[in-house]
Amino acid sequence: MKLIRFILLSLTVLFGGLYLLYVSYVYFNQQEMVFIHYKLDKNYSFDFDGDFTEINTPVEANTNIHGLLFKANAPKGLVFYLHGNAGALDTWGKIANQYTNLGYDFFIMDYRGFGKSDGAVENSKQVLNDASLVYEKISKGYENVIVIGYSIGTGPATFLASKYHPNQLILQAPYFNFLELTREKAPFFPDFLKKFDFATNQYIGKTKSQITIFHGVDDQMIAAANSEKLQQYLKKSDKLFLLEDQGHLGMNDNIKYQEELKKLIDNH
Repeated sequence: MKLIRFILLSLTVLFGGLYLLYVSYVYFNQQEMVFIHYKLDKNYSFDFDGDFTEINTPVEANTNIHGLLFKANAPKGLVFYLHGNAGALDTWGKIANQYTNLGYDFFIMDYRGFGKSDGAVENSKQVLNDASLVYEKISKGYENVIVIGYSIGTGPATFLASKYHPNQLILQAPYFNFLELTREKAPFFPDFLKKFDFATNQYIGKTKSQITIFHGVDDQMIAAANSEKLQQYLKKSDKLFLLEDQGHLGMNDNIKYQEELKKLIDNH
């Protein structure tokens, strides 16, 4: 019996120690795991077709959020875009012409630590505050605003829509609730230690804007079931499109998405 108790105690200590190491690793690295930042030199020169301007928005002392505003001819309004958790505006800016060609000015920002933005992402509250400050600055003067979020950007995009009520909210591959999603990605890591808790399902019910959700059926990163669960919070006029043969990446190049996007924009 003593041997059995010794073995059980040893196993408990071993697995307890391994669990503590796991929790410690995830806790101290979660910012980099969630937001895979990619820096650009402050003197980096963007090379895009069309008319665009670099805009810096101060969010704290010595901290600016950098973004690009692409101009359309005789714009009908503004598309305010929050991109995914990897890459910076040197690559994300390539999608701008899809929106300016539809007659909308297009603004896209980099999160802290991405591209030419200062600082580093620390928690969800900070991300939401930054997005709010930038939105307030950029959206001035536009009567027609469409907010679009992709992947990690869908939570902040829905938050903005619940706070400012733009004309439309478009979500590309959203998660139902980020805490719930991370339970799948980092199992057994306690929710109270997580620094990111974008509650898309809570924000979306407070959103008066027209909402359209697009999700790839073959998405292995954020399953389409997340969007299907969000349906319960949608208004009768809101829509969900499940895109066949579409994974998590490259939705802006999806022909079906482009066709439906044109219909949404033409109707406003």
